[in-house]
Amino acid sequence: MKRKQFIGSLLPVALSFGAISAEIKAPGEELLSPKIPPYLKPGDTIGITSPAGYITLEDTQSAVNKMKEWGFNIKLGSSIGKRDFTYGGTDAERLADFQQMLDEPNIKAIMCARGGYGSVRIIDKINFKSFVKKPKWIIGFSDITVMHSHIHQNFNIATIHSKMCNSFPDDWSKAEQVQIDSIESIRKCLVGEKISYTAMPNAKNKNGTCKGQLIGGNLRTIENLTGSVSDINTKNKILFVEDTDEYLYSIDRMFWNLKRTGKLEKLRGLIIGGFRTKKDDPGDEFGKTIEEIVLEKIREYNYPVCFDFPVGHQKNNVALQCGASYNLNVAEDGTTLTQKI
Repeated sequence: MKRKQFIGSLLPVALSFGAISAEIKAPGEELLSPKIPPYLKPGDTIGITSPAGYITLEDTQSAVNKMKEWGFNIKLGSSIGKRDFTYGGTDAERLADFQQMLDEPNIKAIMCARGGYGSVRIIDKINFKSFVKKPKWIIGFSDITVMHSHIHQNFNIATIHSKMCNSFPDDWSKAEQVQIDSIESIRKCLVGEKISYTAMPNAKNKNGTCKGQLIGGNLRTIENLTGSVSDINTKNKILFVEDTDEYLYSIDRMFWNLKRTGKLEKLRGLIIGGFRTKKDDPGDEFGKTIEEIVLEKIREYNYPVCFDFPVGHQKNNVALQCGASYNLNVAEDGTTLTQKI
């Protein structure tokens, strides 16, 4: 059978599954020109759901109030307030809530209430058919890296990596400015304002400039997706990673995974965000810093590398459009990451 006929015979089957890409592409082939969901206007509705860990109604209230202040309507999903041990309801309940948010035309963006764990348990059962036809913004980070990676790799639709409901302060008068600015960056991403971020100089940075699609998220989650339909192709892209509550040896192992699976080889650039590590056990010290761990893996590659970028499990966690195009400039006086609009 000829290749064209073969692909044509598969198309009806592929479209019957939500998790299958709406575009046929060869393995490893990158998709360019990402599809950007419509930017929000005053009066548009943002849905809040919890595809991973549980969250109380009270803990979403600060985020609800702030997004209403931005001029948006809010619809709380049925998973908010539900709990099944660590999850925001059972797998079936979280799946149904997320699916309803995807399918409802009036909802223009979906804010994931928190991370934790659980997205990978439902990702293969989500039907993305209506989402592919009419994309909307999916917002979150940490465990929500599952969503970002899956959507980018299969549909090449931009999503927003950012703080979630559980990161909005209860008392804004006591919040640090970096926290306020990080949350404000979510609004800017949603309405289409041009985004440009800076990071302080780091002596271990590798200077240079590049441009490309920005992808990434939580390093542990990216590692766990290796070999699955949600695994990301990093060729010719700018990769950003962050993590928290991991031992240094574990981070070293995850970066070896990136290297051995080819994810570091053909990057345009690499951004290292926040890495809060566990203290080594006495007598079992690992002996390398984050910078040393990374530079060891990319020493033969020639692309810019930035450390200490403001993204991750920290107050200074800026919103990034995963899959969108950015310019990265790493220089002696600091780093600039600017979105191409």
